[in-house]
Amino acid sequence: SYFMANGFAQGYFGIQVNSSEERRILFSVWSPYKTDNPKEIPEDQRITLLKKGDDVYTGKFGNEGSGGQSYLKHMWKAGQTYRFLLKAKPTVNNSTDYTAWFMDPEVKDWQLIASFRRPKTFTYIKRPHSFLENFMPHMGNKSRMAYYTNQWVCNTTGEWFELSKAKFTADATARKDARLDYAGGVCEGKFFMKNGGFFSERVAFDQYFEREDQGDRPEINLKILK
Repeated sequence: SYFMANGFAQGYFGIQVNSSEERRILFSVWSPYKTDNPKEIPEDQRITLLKKGDDVYTGKFGNEGSGGQSYLKHMWKAGQTYRFLLKAKPTVNNSTDYTAWFMDPEVKDWQLIASFRRPKTFTYIKRPHSFLENFMPHMGNKSRMAYYTNQWVCNTTGEWFELSKAKFTADATARKDARLDYAGGVCEGKFFMKNGGFFSERVAFDQYFEREDQGDRPEINLKILK
């Protein structure tokens, strides 16, 4: 299962179940060059690693686009709330730097995952979104569900804005009715998504949901994060 918390037009950032003994915090950025083989990417369109956190693996990925990948092996717990922070900063030579931090409430400190530079890109965060994925078809009998709440964006002048409206969408597999066990919406004041396990309470795609603002603005000193 992959629980994608902070998605954006050029990459993704979330938590993943890899096996019964391994879980990860995963952050990746796509190259602007369209290919599923990272070896084909021209040098001037490769993702560059700027820095990474302690015990974080970094490398390349392919198959679903190609680019730079990072992950931290971390046995996160179901039922616990985790925090994700993503920064996009346009920089030199028509490039943008993407930096991701993760917070485990048992540690109570922001941990750097990685910072990547994406060439031929000069932008801030675009297309913010989240998703819930079963990436192994034989695990479709397992039900998975995630809550997404207290989501905010900060502009270039330091103003924070709460995200309280979202559109429930689906990929091609869901839209061709290969499976019917998909749901999403608002539950107990939080956005949620659910799939797998052959449940029957299907929710129609392409509809908007709104939750009440919580007003719990993040208290983060972005200038001191490393």
